[in-house]
Amino acid sequence: MTAEYFIGIDLGGTRIRAGRFTDKLEMQDRTETLTLDEEGVDAVLDRMVAQARKVFPTDGGKVAAIGVSAPGPIDPKSGVITSPPNLKGWKNIELRRILQERLNAPVMLGNDANLAALAEYRLGAGRGFTDLVYLTISTGIGAGVISDGRLLIGAHGMGGECGHLIMLVEDERVSSFEKEAAGPALARQALEAIRAGEQTAITHAVDDLEQVTAKHVAAAAREGDPLATRIITRAGKIIGCGIVSLLHTFNPQIVVIGGGVYKGAGDLLEPHIWEAIRSYSLGAEYWRGLQLVPAALGEDVCLIGAGALAAKNP
Repeated sequence: MTAEYFIGIDLGGTRIRAGRFTDKLEMQDRTETLTLDEEGVDAVLDRMVAQARKVFPTDGGKVAAIGVSAPGPIDPKSGVITSPPNLKGWKNIELRRILQERLNAPVMLGNDANLAALAEYRLGAGRGFTDLVYLTISTGIGAGVISDGRLLIGAHGMGGECGHLIMLVEDERVSSFEKEAAGPALARQALEAIRAGEQTAITHAVDDLEQVTAKHVAAAAREGDPLATRIITRAGKIIGCGIVSLLHTFNPQIVVIGGGVYKGAGDLLEPHIWEAIRSYSLGAEYWRGLQLVPAALGEDVCLIGAGALAAKNP
């Protein structure tokens, strides 16, 4: 009997990764290269195809399906990647059709954050749970939702974009979860306060204020800097309020959080996250027994999710 394998491809703004998986999601081979999107769509497509072919089976086995993780917004049902902000020139690219023709295997497409949720559910921190929310807090806030063991993607595959929940309406300004609590937001808040004349240790950590990042804010907060502490406290409250909305909407058993901001400052954020959850939930039944845990699968999370999609494990 011919062995069947599944190929995962992770198309990121910086790197393209590919891996070969068994039906139990055991990764047997892995490769990666730089995306170099400035060289154009066709060059990136060539790299995706080349990386996939590098991990094709050499034992006579069959590639049963290929899963692709790509940055949104995308329409997985039509197989079109519409307009990802971190890939230059990618506008309405029929990615599924192109890859199917060039790799001669069925291709499925998924939003990167959704597939990260699927990976954490199948093999990571959410293993053993049926209802999970995944958040990645980094340069943006991505999310994915598993409900009753199924990945929720909506009518056109664009659901689960919880990072874009509206979190603030103030006069004419409407702002989202991402715009208030992702890494660039924390850096922006620090810069605004510094330029308004507030004293802070953050200014001693950089030669140019434009270099300030969330990492500098977190480092200063660890040293008790008042401005940095205020920013981290506010971010934790906003993340907590975002999670409250997700608790009310999806009633998960576990919230898995990844991303660079949370990895670097999760211990600072978590007390304020929990304070908001306890303060603003409709009742304790929404958070009693809830687990809030760091993501477990590291940089390969979207690649593993792509493999799971190919192996039809959503």
